Amino acid sequence: MKKIVLVLSLAIISISCKSQNETVVLNNKIPVTQDNPKLIIGIVVDQMRYDYLTRFYNKYSEGGFKRLMREGFNCKNNHYNYVPTFTGPGHASIYTGTTPKYHGIIANSWYDKELKDYVYCAGDSAVNSIGTESKAGKMSPHRMTTTTFADENRLFTQMQGKTIGIAIKDRGAILPAGHTANMAFWFQGKDEGYWITSSFYTETLPDWVKQFNASNKAASYLTTWDTFYDIDSYTESGPDLNTFEGGFKGKDTATFPYDLKALSKDNKGYDILKATPQGNALTTDFAIAAINGELLGQDAITDVLTISYSSTDYVGHNFGVNSKEIQDTYIRLDKDLERLFNVLDTQVGKNAYTVFLTADHAAVDVPSYLKSTGIPAGYVDNDMYKERLNDFMVKTYQASDLIENVSNFQIFLNKDKIDLLELDIAHVQERIAQELIQYPHIYKVYTSSQLTASNYVDGIENLLEKGYNQKRSGDVLVVYDPAFISYSKTGSTHGSGLNYDTHVPLLFYGKGITKGSTLQRTEIVDIAPTMSALLGISFPNGSIGMPLEFVLKN
Repeated sequence: MKKIVLVLSLAIISISCKSQNETVVLNNKIPVTQDNPKLIIGIVVDQMRYDYLTRFYNKYSEGGFKRLMREGFNCKNNHYNYVPTFTGPGHASIYTGTTPKYHGIIANSWYDKELKDYVYCAGDSAVNSIGTESKAGKMSPHRMTTTTFADENRLFTQMQGKTIGIAIKDRGAILPAGHTANMAFWFQGKDEGYWITSSFYTETLPDWVKQFNASNKAASYLTTWDTFYDIDSYTESGPDLNTFEGGFKGKDTATFPYDLKALSKDNKGYDILKATPQGNALTTDFAIAAINGELLGQDAITDVLTISYSSTDYVGHNFGVNSKEIQDTYIRLDKDLERLFNVLDTQVGKNAYTVFLTADHAAVDVPSYLKSTGIPAGYVDNDMYKERLNDFMVKTYQASDLIENVSNFQIFLNKDKIDLLELDIAHVQERIAQELIQYPHIYKVYTSSQLTASNYVDGIENLLEKGYNQKRSGDVLVVYDPAFISYSKTGSTHGSGLNYDTHVPLLFYGKGITKGSTLQRTEIVDIAPTMSALLGISFPNGSIGMPLEFVLKN
């Protein structure tokens, strides 16, 4: 009798669950939840500050950024929770839901303590270039040690859900797409103007990519870059002619208009497109081609498309945060987003896809500009510091080669030489820290011994700890004064744990997303578990973020 009751109870539960969350069996393979979006589109805008949403708001159309803000959910106080804030770590953290401490991408390039040489975050000598004869395709995600939510979706769907990664920068395409991606594509400029990939993914380009490359779309963008609207209406940015911008070789001033075809000769050919809004337009064209060519979002199994708009970063580095060029780039990107969303509405269905938009880091105002306004800011002379520190090491230890490398705000010690001299490495680290803290515009200095022995809960110390990877990071970590950078006197950069680098947009939109906004602090590592929760799949295996429950519909 008990067995009969048990069977009946299980049957009732099964029927009840099915009525709440009905499933279908697709091609007799796997059950797929009908409520899941057909396509997840992750958009990363390289170097986008949060205030670009608000500062340029009145210049945006209704169908781009405003659509996401009006009809989706806006996390207004979203931050990176580690340093350094660079492109490689940023993209990895967004999609893995964890920090460099665990996913291993500690910078764009870093000094490898075992190889005694620099390595690139996506470089892979074991694979071949596909679509180019150059070495630009010798790339893969093999240095990222954890999964992305796209990987988890692939595992959940028995590899039937597709993942495609797209960006002008190789690392912006490869790291988000993860280890199991079907494809990742990036742009090879110079004299080629093609989208390429690596043998990690395929031995030949898909036909739709070959057709896109053959269309000479890149060449069509070598036109004149002028402001989209009358430049006099760009009151949200500084004067066009100033001393704080870099510009292009072959043009005396960093002012509109720019003849891209003429300038391309002195600016590495098609590479000039990377540093203009035309690069974003080309990325959008290719993303649309991928949606059609790969039939993304055309069945009940969720696909993932990762898009990184890289050109915003190149423009920011060249012209700075307050430039007319950066404003025009975002006005034009807004138009590209509208164009992308219209295609998704038509091809996938208006309530069938989900989008999130964020950035891999933000950027500081050009320090020379800040200084001109009376705000403390300036530049750090790393070469002078290296020379001074080397003199200190010779004086203190009678050795000039105890420091093996200085890069990415880190000092790597020569452990073999330290052992040979029978020195205590923790003591050497501490002596270096005591010396460096005396240098101008060095705000804080920490040793690896401190970071591995302590558990900081807040402040810059907590950010350093989350960015510190015991296997890959250095022995001494340096933090500059606010708004002080090691960079040229024109253009801008990033990398710190301060608000101007950590505060980035986070917008959610589409299926499964509620409308609203919050000033509650959210962190970049929350994105991946939120997407995983939406799909009902496992969180990425190294994820430390929290699902943003208030973003998801009940």
